[in-house]
Amino acid sequence: MDDHAHILLSIPTTQTIAQVMQTLKAYSSKWLNEEHLTRERFGWQEGYAAFSISQSNLDTVRAYVLNQPEHHRKHSFEDEFVSLLVAHGIRYDEQYVLG
Repeated sequence: MDDHAHILLSIPTTQTIAQVMQTLKAYSSKWLNEEHLTRERFGWQEGYAAFSISQSNLDTVRAYVLNQPEHHRKHSFEDEFVSLLVAHGIRYDEQYVLG
């Protein structure tokens, strides 16, 4: 997707989500810029969202991640993200969610 990425990964218990995201963003943006894979200098937004899943849902989530272009033809990222927050009872401030 041109405005976001869904990534399915397993995080070791020795690292925090914040550490993993910092490393992932740093190395991926460095690589994208060194390889000149974007017209302008690439940079990640400041925030991110992380959701845990159960082992029993791994195949479903994997299929979901792999089918993002098709999925987002029907549902915008913004609508989908807010729906996930609401469905799981996560309170949020619109000012910070998609800003």
